[in-house]
Amino acid sequence: MSVESGTAGTEADTVRRILTESGDTWAVVGLSGNRSRAAYGVAATLQRFGKRIVPVHPKAETVHGERGYATLAEIPFPVDVVDVFVNSDLAGAVADQAVAIGAKAVWFQLDVIDTEAYARTRAAGVDMVMDRCPAIEIPKLG
Repeated sequence: MSVESGTAGTEADTVRRILTESGDTWAVVGLSGNRSRAAYGVAATLQRFGKRIVPVHPKAETVHGERGYATLAEIPFPVDVVDVFVNSDLAGAVADQAVAIGAKAVWFQLDVIDTEAYARTRAAGVDMVMDRCPAIEIPKLG
């Protein structure tokens, strides 16, 4: 699902801005030590491209050498991007939390869609994309 913003350019512009200008600290919500989950592989890809990943999961596990936190609010340093790997019905609350902690961008993974959360997040002045994967988009930057 593509959502475009008339004032911020195209969705492709937003994707590029998040990946290249928003900062390198990415909280990955839903990331645990479960190697079979998509979040595990995407987080590894983000690290390969120079991003610091911060696992956010109720288990607060250390993943890929980075300490985990149970919630976004518990992270004791600034987060640039919140990458969301939870079901769409839970994602809106995560987007609201991302805005509350001052994140510069919110990224809803493939099949994570909440148009109301998208509207709220953009209205708060925070960049956002839905239904995309940074591990697919980063290599396209060239």
